[in-house]
Amino acid sequence: MRHSYGRQNWELPGGVATPGESPEETAIREVAEETGLMVVAERITGIYPEPGHRLGPAMHFVVLCHRNPADARPRINSAEIVESGWFERSALPRPISDFTIRRIDDARDQGPLLSAVVEQRTWLADDERG
Repeated sequence: MRHSYGRQNWELPGGVATPGESPEETAIREVAEETGLMVVAERITGIYPEPGHRLGPAMHFVVLCHRNPADARPRINSAEIVESGWFERSALPRPISDFTIRRIDDARDQGPLLSAVVEQRTWLADDERG
């Protein structure tokens, strides 16, 4: 998803949990809100504390989800989103942060669940590959 605000960067669907909501429930709700897709949560693939987040200390949970039905196409459902798409890892669009690429790689790795502190994001432009 490409945002309509700030750096107008490409990002994974996501957002803030409501009180009492699990990471999986948050992921399902946020994907539906931003893309119109119904998804099934498979597993948490990463936990990323970010003490220096611009809104205050944050904890990012990444949840691997699958579309239901599998051939459903996203549609922009939010004024926060101006463009959506599916991309091969080698062709991720720019601008995008190294943190977004890290979360994609960690989800694809399917290794043991680990946490990693987000120190500072680096923004990659059109001429940079992560």
